[in-house]
Amino acid sequence: MIQTAESVAVGHPDKVCDQVADAVLDHCLTSDPNTRAAVEALGGHRKLFIVGELTTTAPIDEETVKDIANKVYADCGYGEKLDTHVTLVKQSPEIAKGVDGDGAGDQGIMVGYATAETEPLIPLETHLARELTRAMGERDGKAQVTVEDGAVVSFLTSVCGEYDDKIEQVVETVVAPHLKANTSLNDAWTKNPNGPWSIGGFAADTGLTGRKIVVDAYGPKIPVGGGAFSGKDATKVDRSGAYMARKVAADYVRKGAKDAITYIAYAIGQAEPVAASVIIGGKEEKMTGYDLRPRAIIEQLELRKPQFYNTARYGHFGNGYAWD
Repeated sequence: MIQTAESVAVGHPDKVCDQVADAVLDHCLTSDPNTRAAVEALGGHRKLFIVGELTTTAPIDEETVKDIANKVYADCGYGEKLDTHVTLVKQSPEIAKGVDGDGAGDQGIMVGYATAETEPLIPLETHLARELTRAMGERDGKAQVTVEDGAVVSFLTSVCGEYDDKIEQVVETVVAPHLKANTSLNDAWTKNPNGPWSIGGFAADTGLTGRKIVVDAYGPKIPVGGGAFSGKDATKVDRSGAYMARKVAADYVRKGAKDAITYIAYAIGQAEPVAASVIIGGKEEKMTGYDLRPRAIIEQLELRKPQFYNTARYGHFGNGYAWD
């Protein structure tokens, strides 16, 4: 089997938008754990637009949102301030009605996965790609890793600016031990395939919340079910259901399964899922022994506390969260 996965650094335009959305959510959750949020960000060329729904008692206004966005942008390695436009309104009362009754905030099919092939229980190619972009630090960049039968056959790094010792160290200590036999680093590693580049982030490209949903999850090896995660509070099963699906899959692997893939489907306004199953060794079985109602998931995984900004930086799975 040949599998390829990519990851993007925290300064990538799409990742900047994810971080802004989740930073706004975390700010609100700090003082109002019952915040309802569906925040989206679109940025590019010194401009940033933050729109969506936000129902909260937290102290937040347009200027606070702008300050949060500029701090995130600085933490991603950029010095200029953004021309930020904010349009956030309260959640639709028709949606709120179903959530107030403990129902799911939307319909959708959430997918979870875990594998014993790596310590963080995520696919090897995804794990290695993330380690490479983590080493890039606060700037724009991408990594991509191709694995054949459990060994790395090729990988590439596209880094805005100069390569540094951190990237070299990760390549030598984390990636190299997984190289296919008789394959050298020089043969396997492609650096900046389009040549050196120094213009990144919003100066070079636009970014949008949720555009890196496959990067956020497990890589293209695993199907994508629901929508994006960032900017959404946990009443949105796109987030809470996907996190619970991951926990169930991880539980099965820790009990001895080689890998596990889980599916949980919801209908908006209803608490109980309409379907929930686990696939182990190619065989499907009903998911039992778990309370899959959104409120129960939120309580079990402590999803009302601020913790989501970091998930937007380095991946939502495999980083030691309660659902891992």
